[in-house]
Amino acid sequence: MAKGQIRKALSGFYYVHSDGELIQCRGRGVFRNRGISPLVGDFVDFVVEGDNDGTITAVHERHNELVRPPVSNIDQAILVFSAKEPAFNTILLDKFLVALESFHIHPIICLTKTDLLTSEENDGIQQYIKDYQEIGYEVIQTYKGDPEILVKIQQVLEGKTTVLAGQSGVGKSTLLNTIMPSLELKTGVISEALGRGKHTTRHVELIPLAGGLIADTPGFSSFDFDTLEKEELTSCFPELQRISEDCKFRGCLHLKEPKCAVKAAVENKEIKQYRYDHYLQFLQEIIDRKPRY
Repeated sequence: MAKGQIRKALSGFYYVHSDGELIQCRGRGVFRNRGISPLVGDFVDFVVEGDNDGTITAVHERHNELVRPPVSNIDQAILVFSAKEPAFNTILLDKFLVALESFHIHPIICLTKTDLLTSEENDGIQQYIKDYQEIGYEVIQTYKGDPEILVKIQQVLEGKTTVLAGQSGVGKSTLLNTIMPSLELKTGVISEALGRGKHTTRHVELIPLAGGLIADTPGFSSFDFDTLEKEELTSCFPELQRISEDCKFRGCLHLKEPKCAVKAAVENKEIKQYRYDHYLQFLQEIIDRKPRY
C-alpha cells in the first residue's frame, strides 16, 4: 500500500505526490457512500493500477480543513487583499480572519497594489495596517514587480503548508507569477461594472515553493458562518478575546450585558470601532442563520 499527499484535484481526479512523482488517482466509490470527499492536502493510502494511475483507498485523519477553499492540513494562510482596484475591504478581511481563527490557522495579511495609492489614500491604508499589526497580525505590503517580494514571501513559506486566498481580482495569480514565473498562471481583468475581479483560477493545487507548499485557490468573495456558534465568535477576534476576560459575566456576548469590558474598551478606543461593528454584524448573521438539521 503506497502513501502520499494529494497535491491537486481536477475534473474528478486526485494527483497524489509520492516518492517524487505525481500519480493520477480516483477516489473509491465507498468514499461517496460514506460522504467522504478527499481534499487537496490530504495524506492518503492508494494502490497503483497502471502506469501513473491509481485508486485512493484511505484518507488519513486531518489536522484541519476548509470548505471554501477545499483544502486540508493547513499551517497558515496568506490573505491577499488589494489596497486599490478593488478597494481595501475591512469587513471582508475580517470575515476571512474570523474563519481562519475558528480553524486555528495562522493568518498573514498580504496587501497588494500599494503603488496605486495616492498620498492621502496611503495614509489611510497605513492606519489600517497599524491597527491590524497592533492586534497581532503580520502584514506584508507589495505591488506588481516588487523586487523584494521573493524575500518577503520566502521568510513565511519555508517548512509550511500555506493557503493563498482572498478577494477576487486582488492579484493572487500575479503574486504567484512574480514569485515563481514558471507557473504562468492566467491573470484576470477587473470588472469595472462590478468592482471585483473575474474568476481565473479553476482548481486547487499545492505548489512546492520556497521550501514549503502553497495553495493557489479559486477566487471567491464571500464567506458564510456555517459552523461557527455565537459563543465562539469572541475568540475569533483576538483583541476582544483578551479583554473579554474582564467581563463580569462568563459567556458575555458584548451586546447589552452590564459591566462588559469589551464595550468599555470600544468607548475608550482600546478596540477599534469598525472591528466591534464587524463583530456585531457577524454575530447577527450567526443568530439569524437557519438551524442545521
